[in-house]
Parts: sequence; structure tokens; C-alpha cells
Amino acid sequence: MKVDFWLNGVRRSEEAQPDTLLLDFLRSRGCYSVKRGCETANCGLCTVLLDGKPVLSCSVLAVRADGKKVVTLEGLQKEAEEFGAFLADEGAEQCGFCNPGFVMNVLAMMKELEDPTEEEIQEYLAGNLCRCSGFAGQTRGILNYLRYKKSQGKGASKA
Repeated sequence: MKVDFWLNGVRRSEEAQPDTLLLDFLRSRGCYSVKRGCETANCGLCTVLLDGKPVLSCSVLAVRADGKKVVTLEGLQKEAEEFGAFLADEGAEQCGFCNPGFVMNVLAMMKELEDPTEEEIQEYLAGNLCRCSGFAGQTRGILNYLRYKKSQGKGASKA
């Protein structure tokens, strides 16, 4: 089947089998930030943005991307690098395997929630599992990043 979509801002027209998962479709097109973890839609490693909303690409068929905008971490390098520095400052990057999906969700959260509380952050990110660093350092990194963005006049915005 033909899938017409935008991948990280570039219009694409690609063939996909009807049963191909979005995760496999994206990885076969060089988006290696999209990771395979649990394969049961429970870990968040495969998170991408589909029309601005975070989705688990292991549970979405590639053909569902037809006519939509798909963004992976490769399309958000500047934002990811900036936020990643805050995670590193808190020792919350560890092995980094879970970071791409985690970063995608944090960046989506910032567009959806204005000035989230720590409880709202934890609820929003409940589907992201990290085996190395735990969630305390990640939460501190997020809060520090949000304070920084607010001080820069670039806080969360409703999209």
C-alpha cells in the first residue's frame, strides 16, 4: 500500500505492507531512535509523534501514518540535545536506551500541559520505563528544564 506522509518535515511517499508496524517502517527508513522494547505497548521506547501527539509505534500500523506528520527524535535534535543536558546534569541519562521515547514524551507534554506539577509530569510519563536511572533524577531534570524554558520566555504552549 502507498503511504503518503511527512517524516520529520519531509514529504514522503512509500510502500508499506498492510501489517507493517510503524516502528519497523520508521527504522527501515533510518529512524534508529525508535527503539523496540517490550513489544506490548508498555515501555514507551518506541514513542513517536503522530500529528503532534505521542503514540507507541509498536502498536500502530504504518498505513495509519497516511496523510499525517510523523516526528521522531531525528526530527527534534536541537530540542532533544537541550533537554538531554538537563537529564545528564541529574545523572538521569545512564545507558540512554530509553531516552528517545522519554524525550519525545517530555517534548509532547510541554506542548500539551502548561506549567505541569510534579504529579502531572509523573502521570503523563507513567508509560515510560527506565531500568537504569530511576525516575527521581528524570523528574528533577524535567523540572529544571521547565524552569529554564520559563525563564527564557519559552514555556509550554498549547498546540
